[in-house]
Amino acid sequence: MLRPRMILIDLDGTLVDSVPDLAYCVDAMMARLGRPTRGEAAVRDWVGNGVERLVRRALIGALDGEPDEMDYQRAYPIFIELYAENTFNRSGLYPGVREGLDFLRQAGYPLGCVTNKAARFTEPLLRHLGILDHFGLVVSGDSLPRKKPDPLPLIHAAGHFGVRPEESLMIGDSVSDVKAARAAGFRIICTSYGYNHGEDIRDSNPDAVVDSFVELKGLLAAEA
Repeated sequence: MLRPRMILIDLDGTLVDSVPDLAYCVDAMMARLGRPTRGEAAVRDWVGNGVERLVRRALIGALDGEPDEMDYQRAYPIFIELYAENTFNRSGLYPGVREGLDFLRQAGYPLGCVTNKAARFTEPLLRHLGILDHFGLVVSGDSLPRKKPDPLPLIHAAGHFGVRPEESLMIGDSVSDVKAARAAGFRIICTSYGYNHGEDIRDSNPDAVVDSFVELKGLLAAEA
């Protein structure tokens, strides 16, 4: 893979395993509502499209479909309150992420973080994990009018760094990342371990799949 001039990286399921905190909040929300808890395994299949979508999925207990709107309006503020207090209590970097980020920064790649997580949670999580200063730009799910899989966040980031989409690389974990990258004209590398609704990310045909961020050094050409 040719050396990109800029790299954007997804957050949940790519850099950070945030499901333990999300699952805790889902189950605490459901308990407050007097409903059955869902468990971490189910939540792993539901994350990746923002907390609004996660709350809706938790209420119906399924990936697709819509809950009663009044139920959602009651549940969402409860989840937000819980997650504000539990953004990073149980979450952590995946093995190899810190080493991979250090390599990318030392190699001189401009880095941005592009996530569907709301800004009120994104930067505190990055700061707590000690990786916020790796990124010259953070685009959260509510930073722009549209979020992934729409290409807007990626195109916005390319403009910020002054690079063309075809010179840019996205690193993510889900079909949403692949769709956004393809629509924006980016190359796309995916992690094998992330959140993709229980489906093998290889079926979405990214340019490459890695089992660890430490593999990035071997994929990216040393010379421009």
